[in-house]
Amino acid sequence: MAFRLTRHATEMTNYRKEHDLLGEREVPADALWGIHTLRAVENFPLAGRPVHPALIHAYGTVKLACAKANRAVGAWHGDTGKADAIEAACQEMADAKLDKHVVVDALQGGAGTSTNMNVNEAIANRALQLLGEPLGHYKRVSPLDDINLHQSTNDTYPTALKLAAIRLVRALEDKVVPLQEAFQAKEKEFAHVVKVGRTELQDAVLMTLGREMSAYAEAFNRDRWRIYKCEERLRVVNLGGTAIGTGLSAPRQYIFRVVDVLRELTGIGFARAENLVEATQNADVFVEVSGILKACAASLLKVAGDLRLLSSGPEAGLGEIRLPQRQAGSSIMPGKVNPVIPEAVSQAAMLVMSNDQAIAFAAASGNLELNAFLPLIAHCLLESLDLLARSCDILRRHCVEGIEADEKRCRAHIDDSTATATALLSCLSYEAVSRLVKIAADSGQSVKQCAIELGLLTEAQFNEMVSPEAVCRLGTPPLRKENP
Repeated sequence: MAFRLTRHATEMTNYRKEHDLLGEREVPADALWGIHTLRAVENFPLAGRPVHPALIHAYGTVKLACAKANRAVGAWHGDTGKADAIEAACQEMADAKLDKHVVVDALQGGAGTSTNMNVNEAIANRALQLLGEPLGHYKRVSPLDDINLHQSTNDTYPTALKLAAIRLVRALEDKVVPLQEAFQAKEKEFAHVVKVGRTELQDAVLMTLGREMSAYAEAFNRDRWRIYKCEERLRVVNLGGTAIGTGLSAPRQYIFRVVDVLRELTGIGFARAENLVEATQNADVFVEVSGILKACAASLLKVAGDLRLLSSGPEAGLGEIRLPQRQAGSSIMPGKVNPVIPEAVSQAAMLVMSNDQAIAFAAASGNLELNAFLPLIAHCLLESLDLLARSCDILRRHCVEGIEADEKRCRAHIDDSTATATALLSCLSYEAVSRLVKIAADSGQSVKQCAIELGLLTEAQFNEMVSPEAVCRLGTPPLRKENP
C-alpha cells in the first residue's frame, strides 16, 4: 500500500493535467509546452525534425510585437507584472533561448496551427515561471487568451515565415558575395593562361582561364543582386488580419499598430498588406522567392559541373585546373582523389530545385481563404536558404580559393587542338584555315607547325595571335592579311 501511494505521488509530481476541446491529457510536469503540442507530436511524426530554428526565433519576435501592441491598446491593464513577463518570454524565444521547447514536427496539418500553439504554450509557461507561478496555471497567463490575443495562426505564421526568410536571405547574400569575389580573384590570377574554349564539349576557340573564371563571377553577381532584391517581396505582411484577413476579434488600434511595432523591433521595412484577405489567401510570393533561389542553385550546379570537367582526369581528362585535394577518393583505387566539394554542392543545388517544385505545388494547392500547406512551404524555403548559404561557403573555402592552373596542360591543348586554327581567322580565310586543319590532322603535326612550314605565318606572328591579349580582344583587328 505504501508503495502504491509513493508511486502515485511520483506520478502526480511528474505530470500535470491539461484539457482542450477533445478532452483531458497528462503533460510532463516540467514541460513548457502543453496539450496542443502533445497532440501535434502524436499526430505528425513526419519529417522527423522540429520546426526550423529561424522560424522559431522569428515567431518569438512576431509574438513580442503582438504583445507590445496589445499592451499599448490596454491589454493587461493594471497587471504590469504579467505584461512584463509575457514580453520577456517572447524576447527569450526571439533570442533562441526556448528552442528546445518547440518540439512539433516541421510538417503538420492545420496551416501551422500546431507551431503557433506550441509557441503560445512555451511563451505562456515561461511567463508563468518568471512570475513564480506553476506551469500550466493558465488562469494567470493563457496561451490562447493572452499570448494569442488578437491573433491567428493565419496571420502570425506567414509573418514569422517572411521574417525568418528575410534574415536567411541576408545570410545567403553574405555568402554569395565572397564566392563572387573568390572567382574575381581567380580571374586576375589566371588572366595570362590561354586555353581552349569549348562549345557542346567540343574544341571551339581560344580564350583565357581568367575569362572563364570571370564568367562564373558574373553569374554569382547576378545571383547576388536577385537575392538582394527579393527581400522586397517578403516585407508585405498580413499581421493584424487574424483568421482570414478581416481582422476578426482584433481592435482597429491594434491592427494599425502591430506592424509598426514589428518594424521597430526588427529594423526591417515591413508594411501591412493593403488587401489583408488576399495576403492571407495567397502564397505566390514564396514561389517567386524560391524561383530566385532556384536560379542561384542553377548557377551553382553549372559552375560545379564545369569545375569537375576542367579538373577531370587529371592525366586522362582535361586536367586544366587542379582542385584542392580534400580526401582520398576510393577504397579500391589507390591515389584517386575525387572533386568532392563540387559534387556535394551539386547535390545541394539539386535539392533546392526539388524544393522549388514542392513550394510551387504547395502554393498552388491553397483553397479559398487560406493555404493549408504553409508548413511545407516553410520547411522547403528555409532549407533551401540554408543549403545555398552553406554551399556557397564551402565551395569558396574548400575549392575555389585553392584552384590552381595547370599551365603546361593548357598549352599542350592549344598546340594539339584545332581550336587554335580559329584564332587565325583574323588574317586567313575560313577556307584556308580549313585546309590547314586538314593538313595538320593528316600529317599528325600541330596547327602551329603546319602554318609555319607552309609559310602562312611566322612563329612570332602565330604566337601573337594566340596570346592572352589577342584571344581576349573584343572582335578582330580591322585589317586582314591577304590569303596566300
